[in-house]
Amino acid sequence: MAKWKLTVRAGPDVRRRSFHQLDEALSAAQEAAEEALSSPPMKAVKAIRDYEPAQLTKARVELSGKGLIKPPTAGIDIRGDNSTVGYVGAVRRRAMKAEGTKQIFAGIRQALQDE
Repeated sequence: MAKWKLTVRAGPDVRRRSFHQLDEALSAAQEAAEEALSSPPMKAVKAIRDYEPAQLTKARVELSGKGLIKPPTAGIDIRGDNSTVGYVGAVRRRAMKAEGTKQIFAGIRQALQDE
């Protein structure tokens, strides 16, 4: 049974993969994040309300461990303007104070190893 689950959400597409080792899961998560960052920024959306690209989430890459109640979870949101925000937690997400994907993934590694 796999210990880590990677979920990648990009637009309406959702992909899930399972991994036995945290290092494998982190490598796949970094690849998914780099793939999302390589696509061009989103345009503003005008609907009932106007949304600037920085207010939109282009992709979410999330790693979660095993556990029925509060499994260890951390990930990265790629905004529509290609900015990134790392987070820890599933239901109660807490933003990481890290900039750039290298710092964010170092924080994700630390958060998941500590669990």
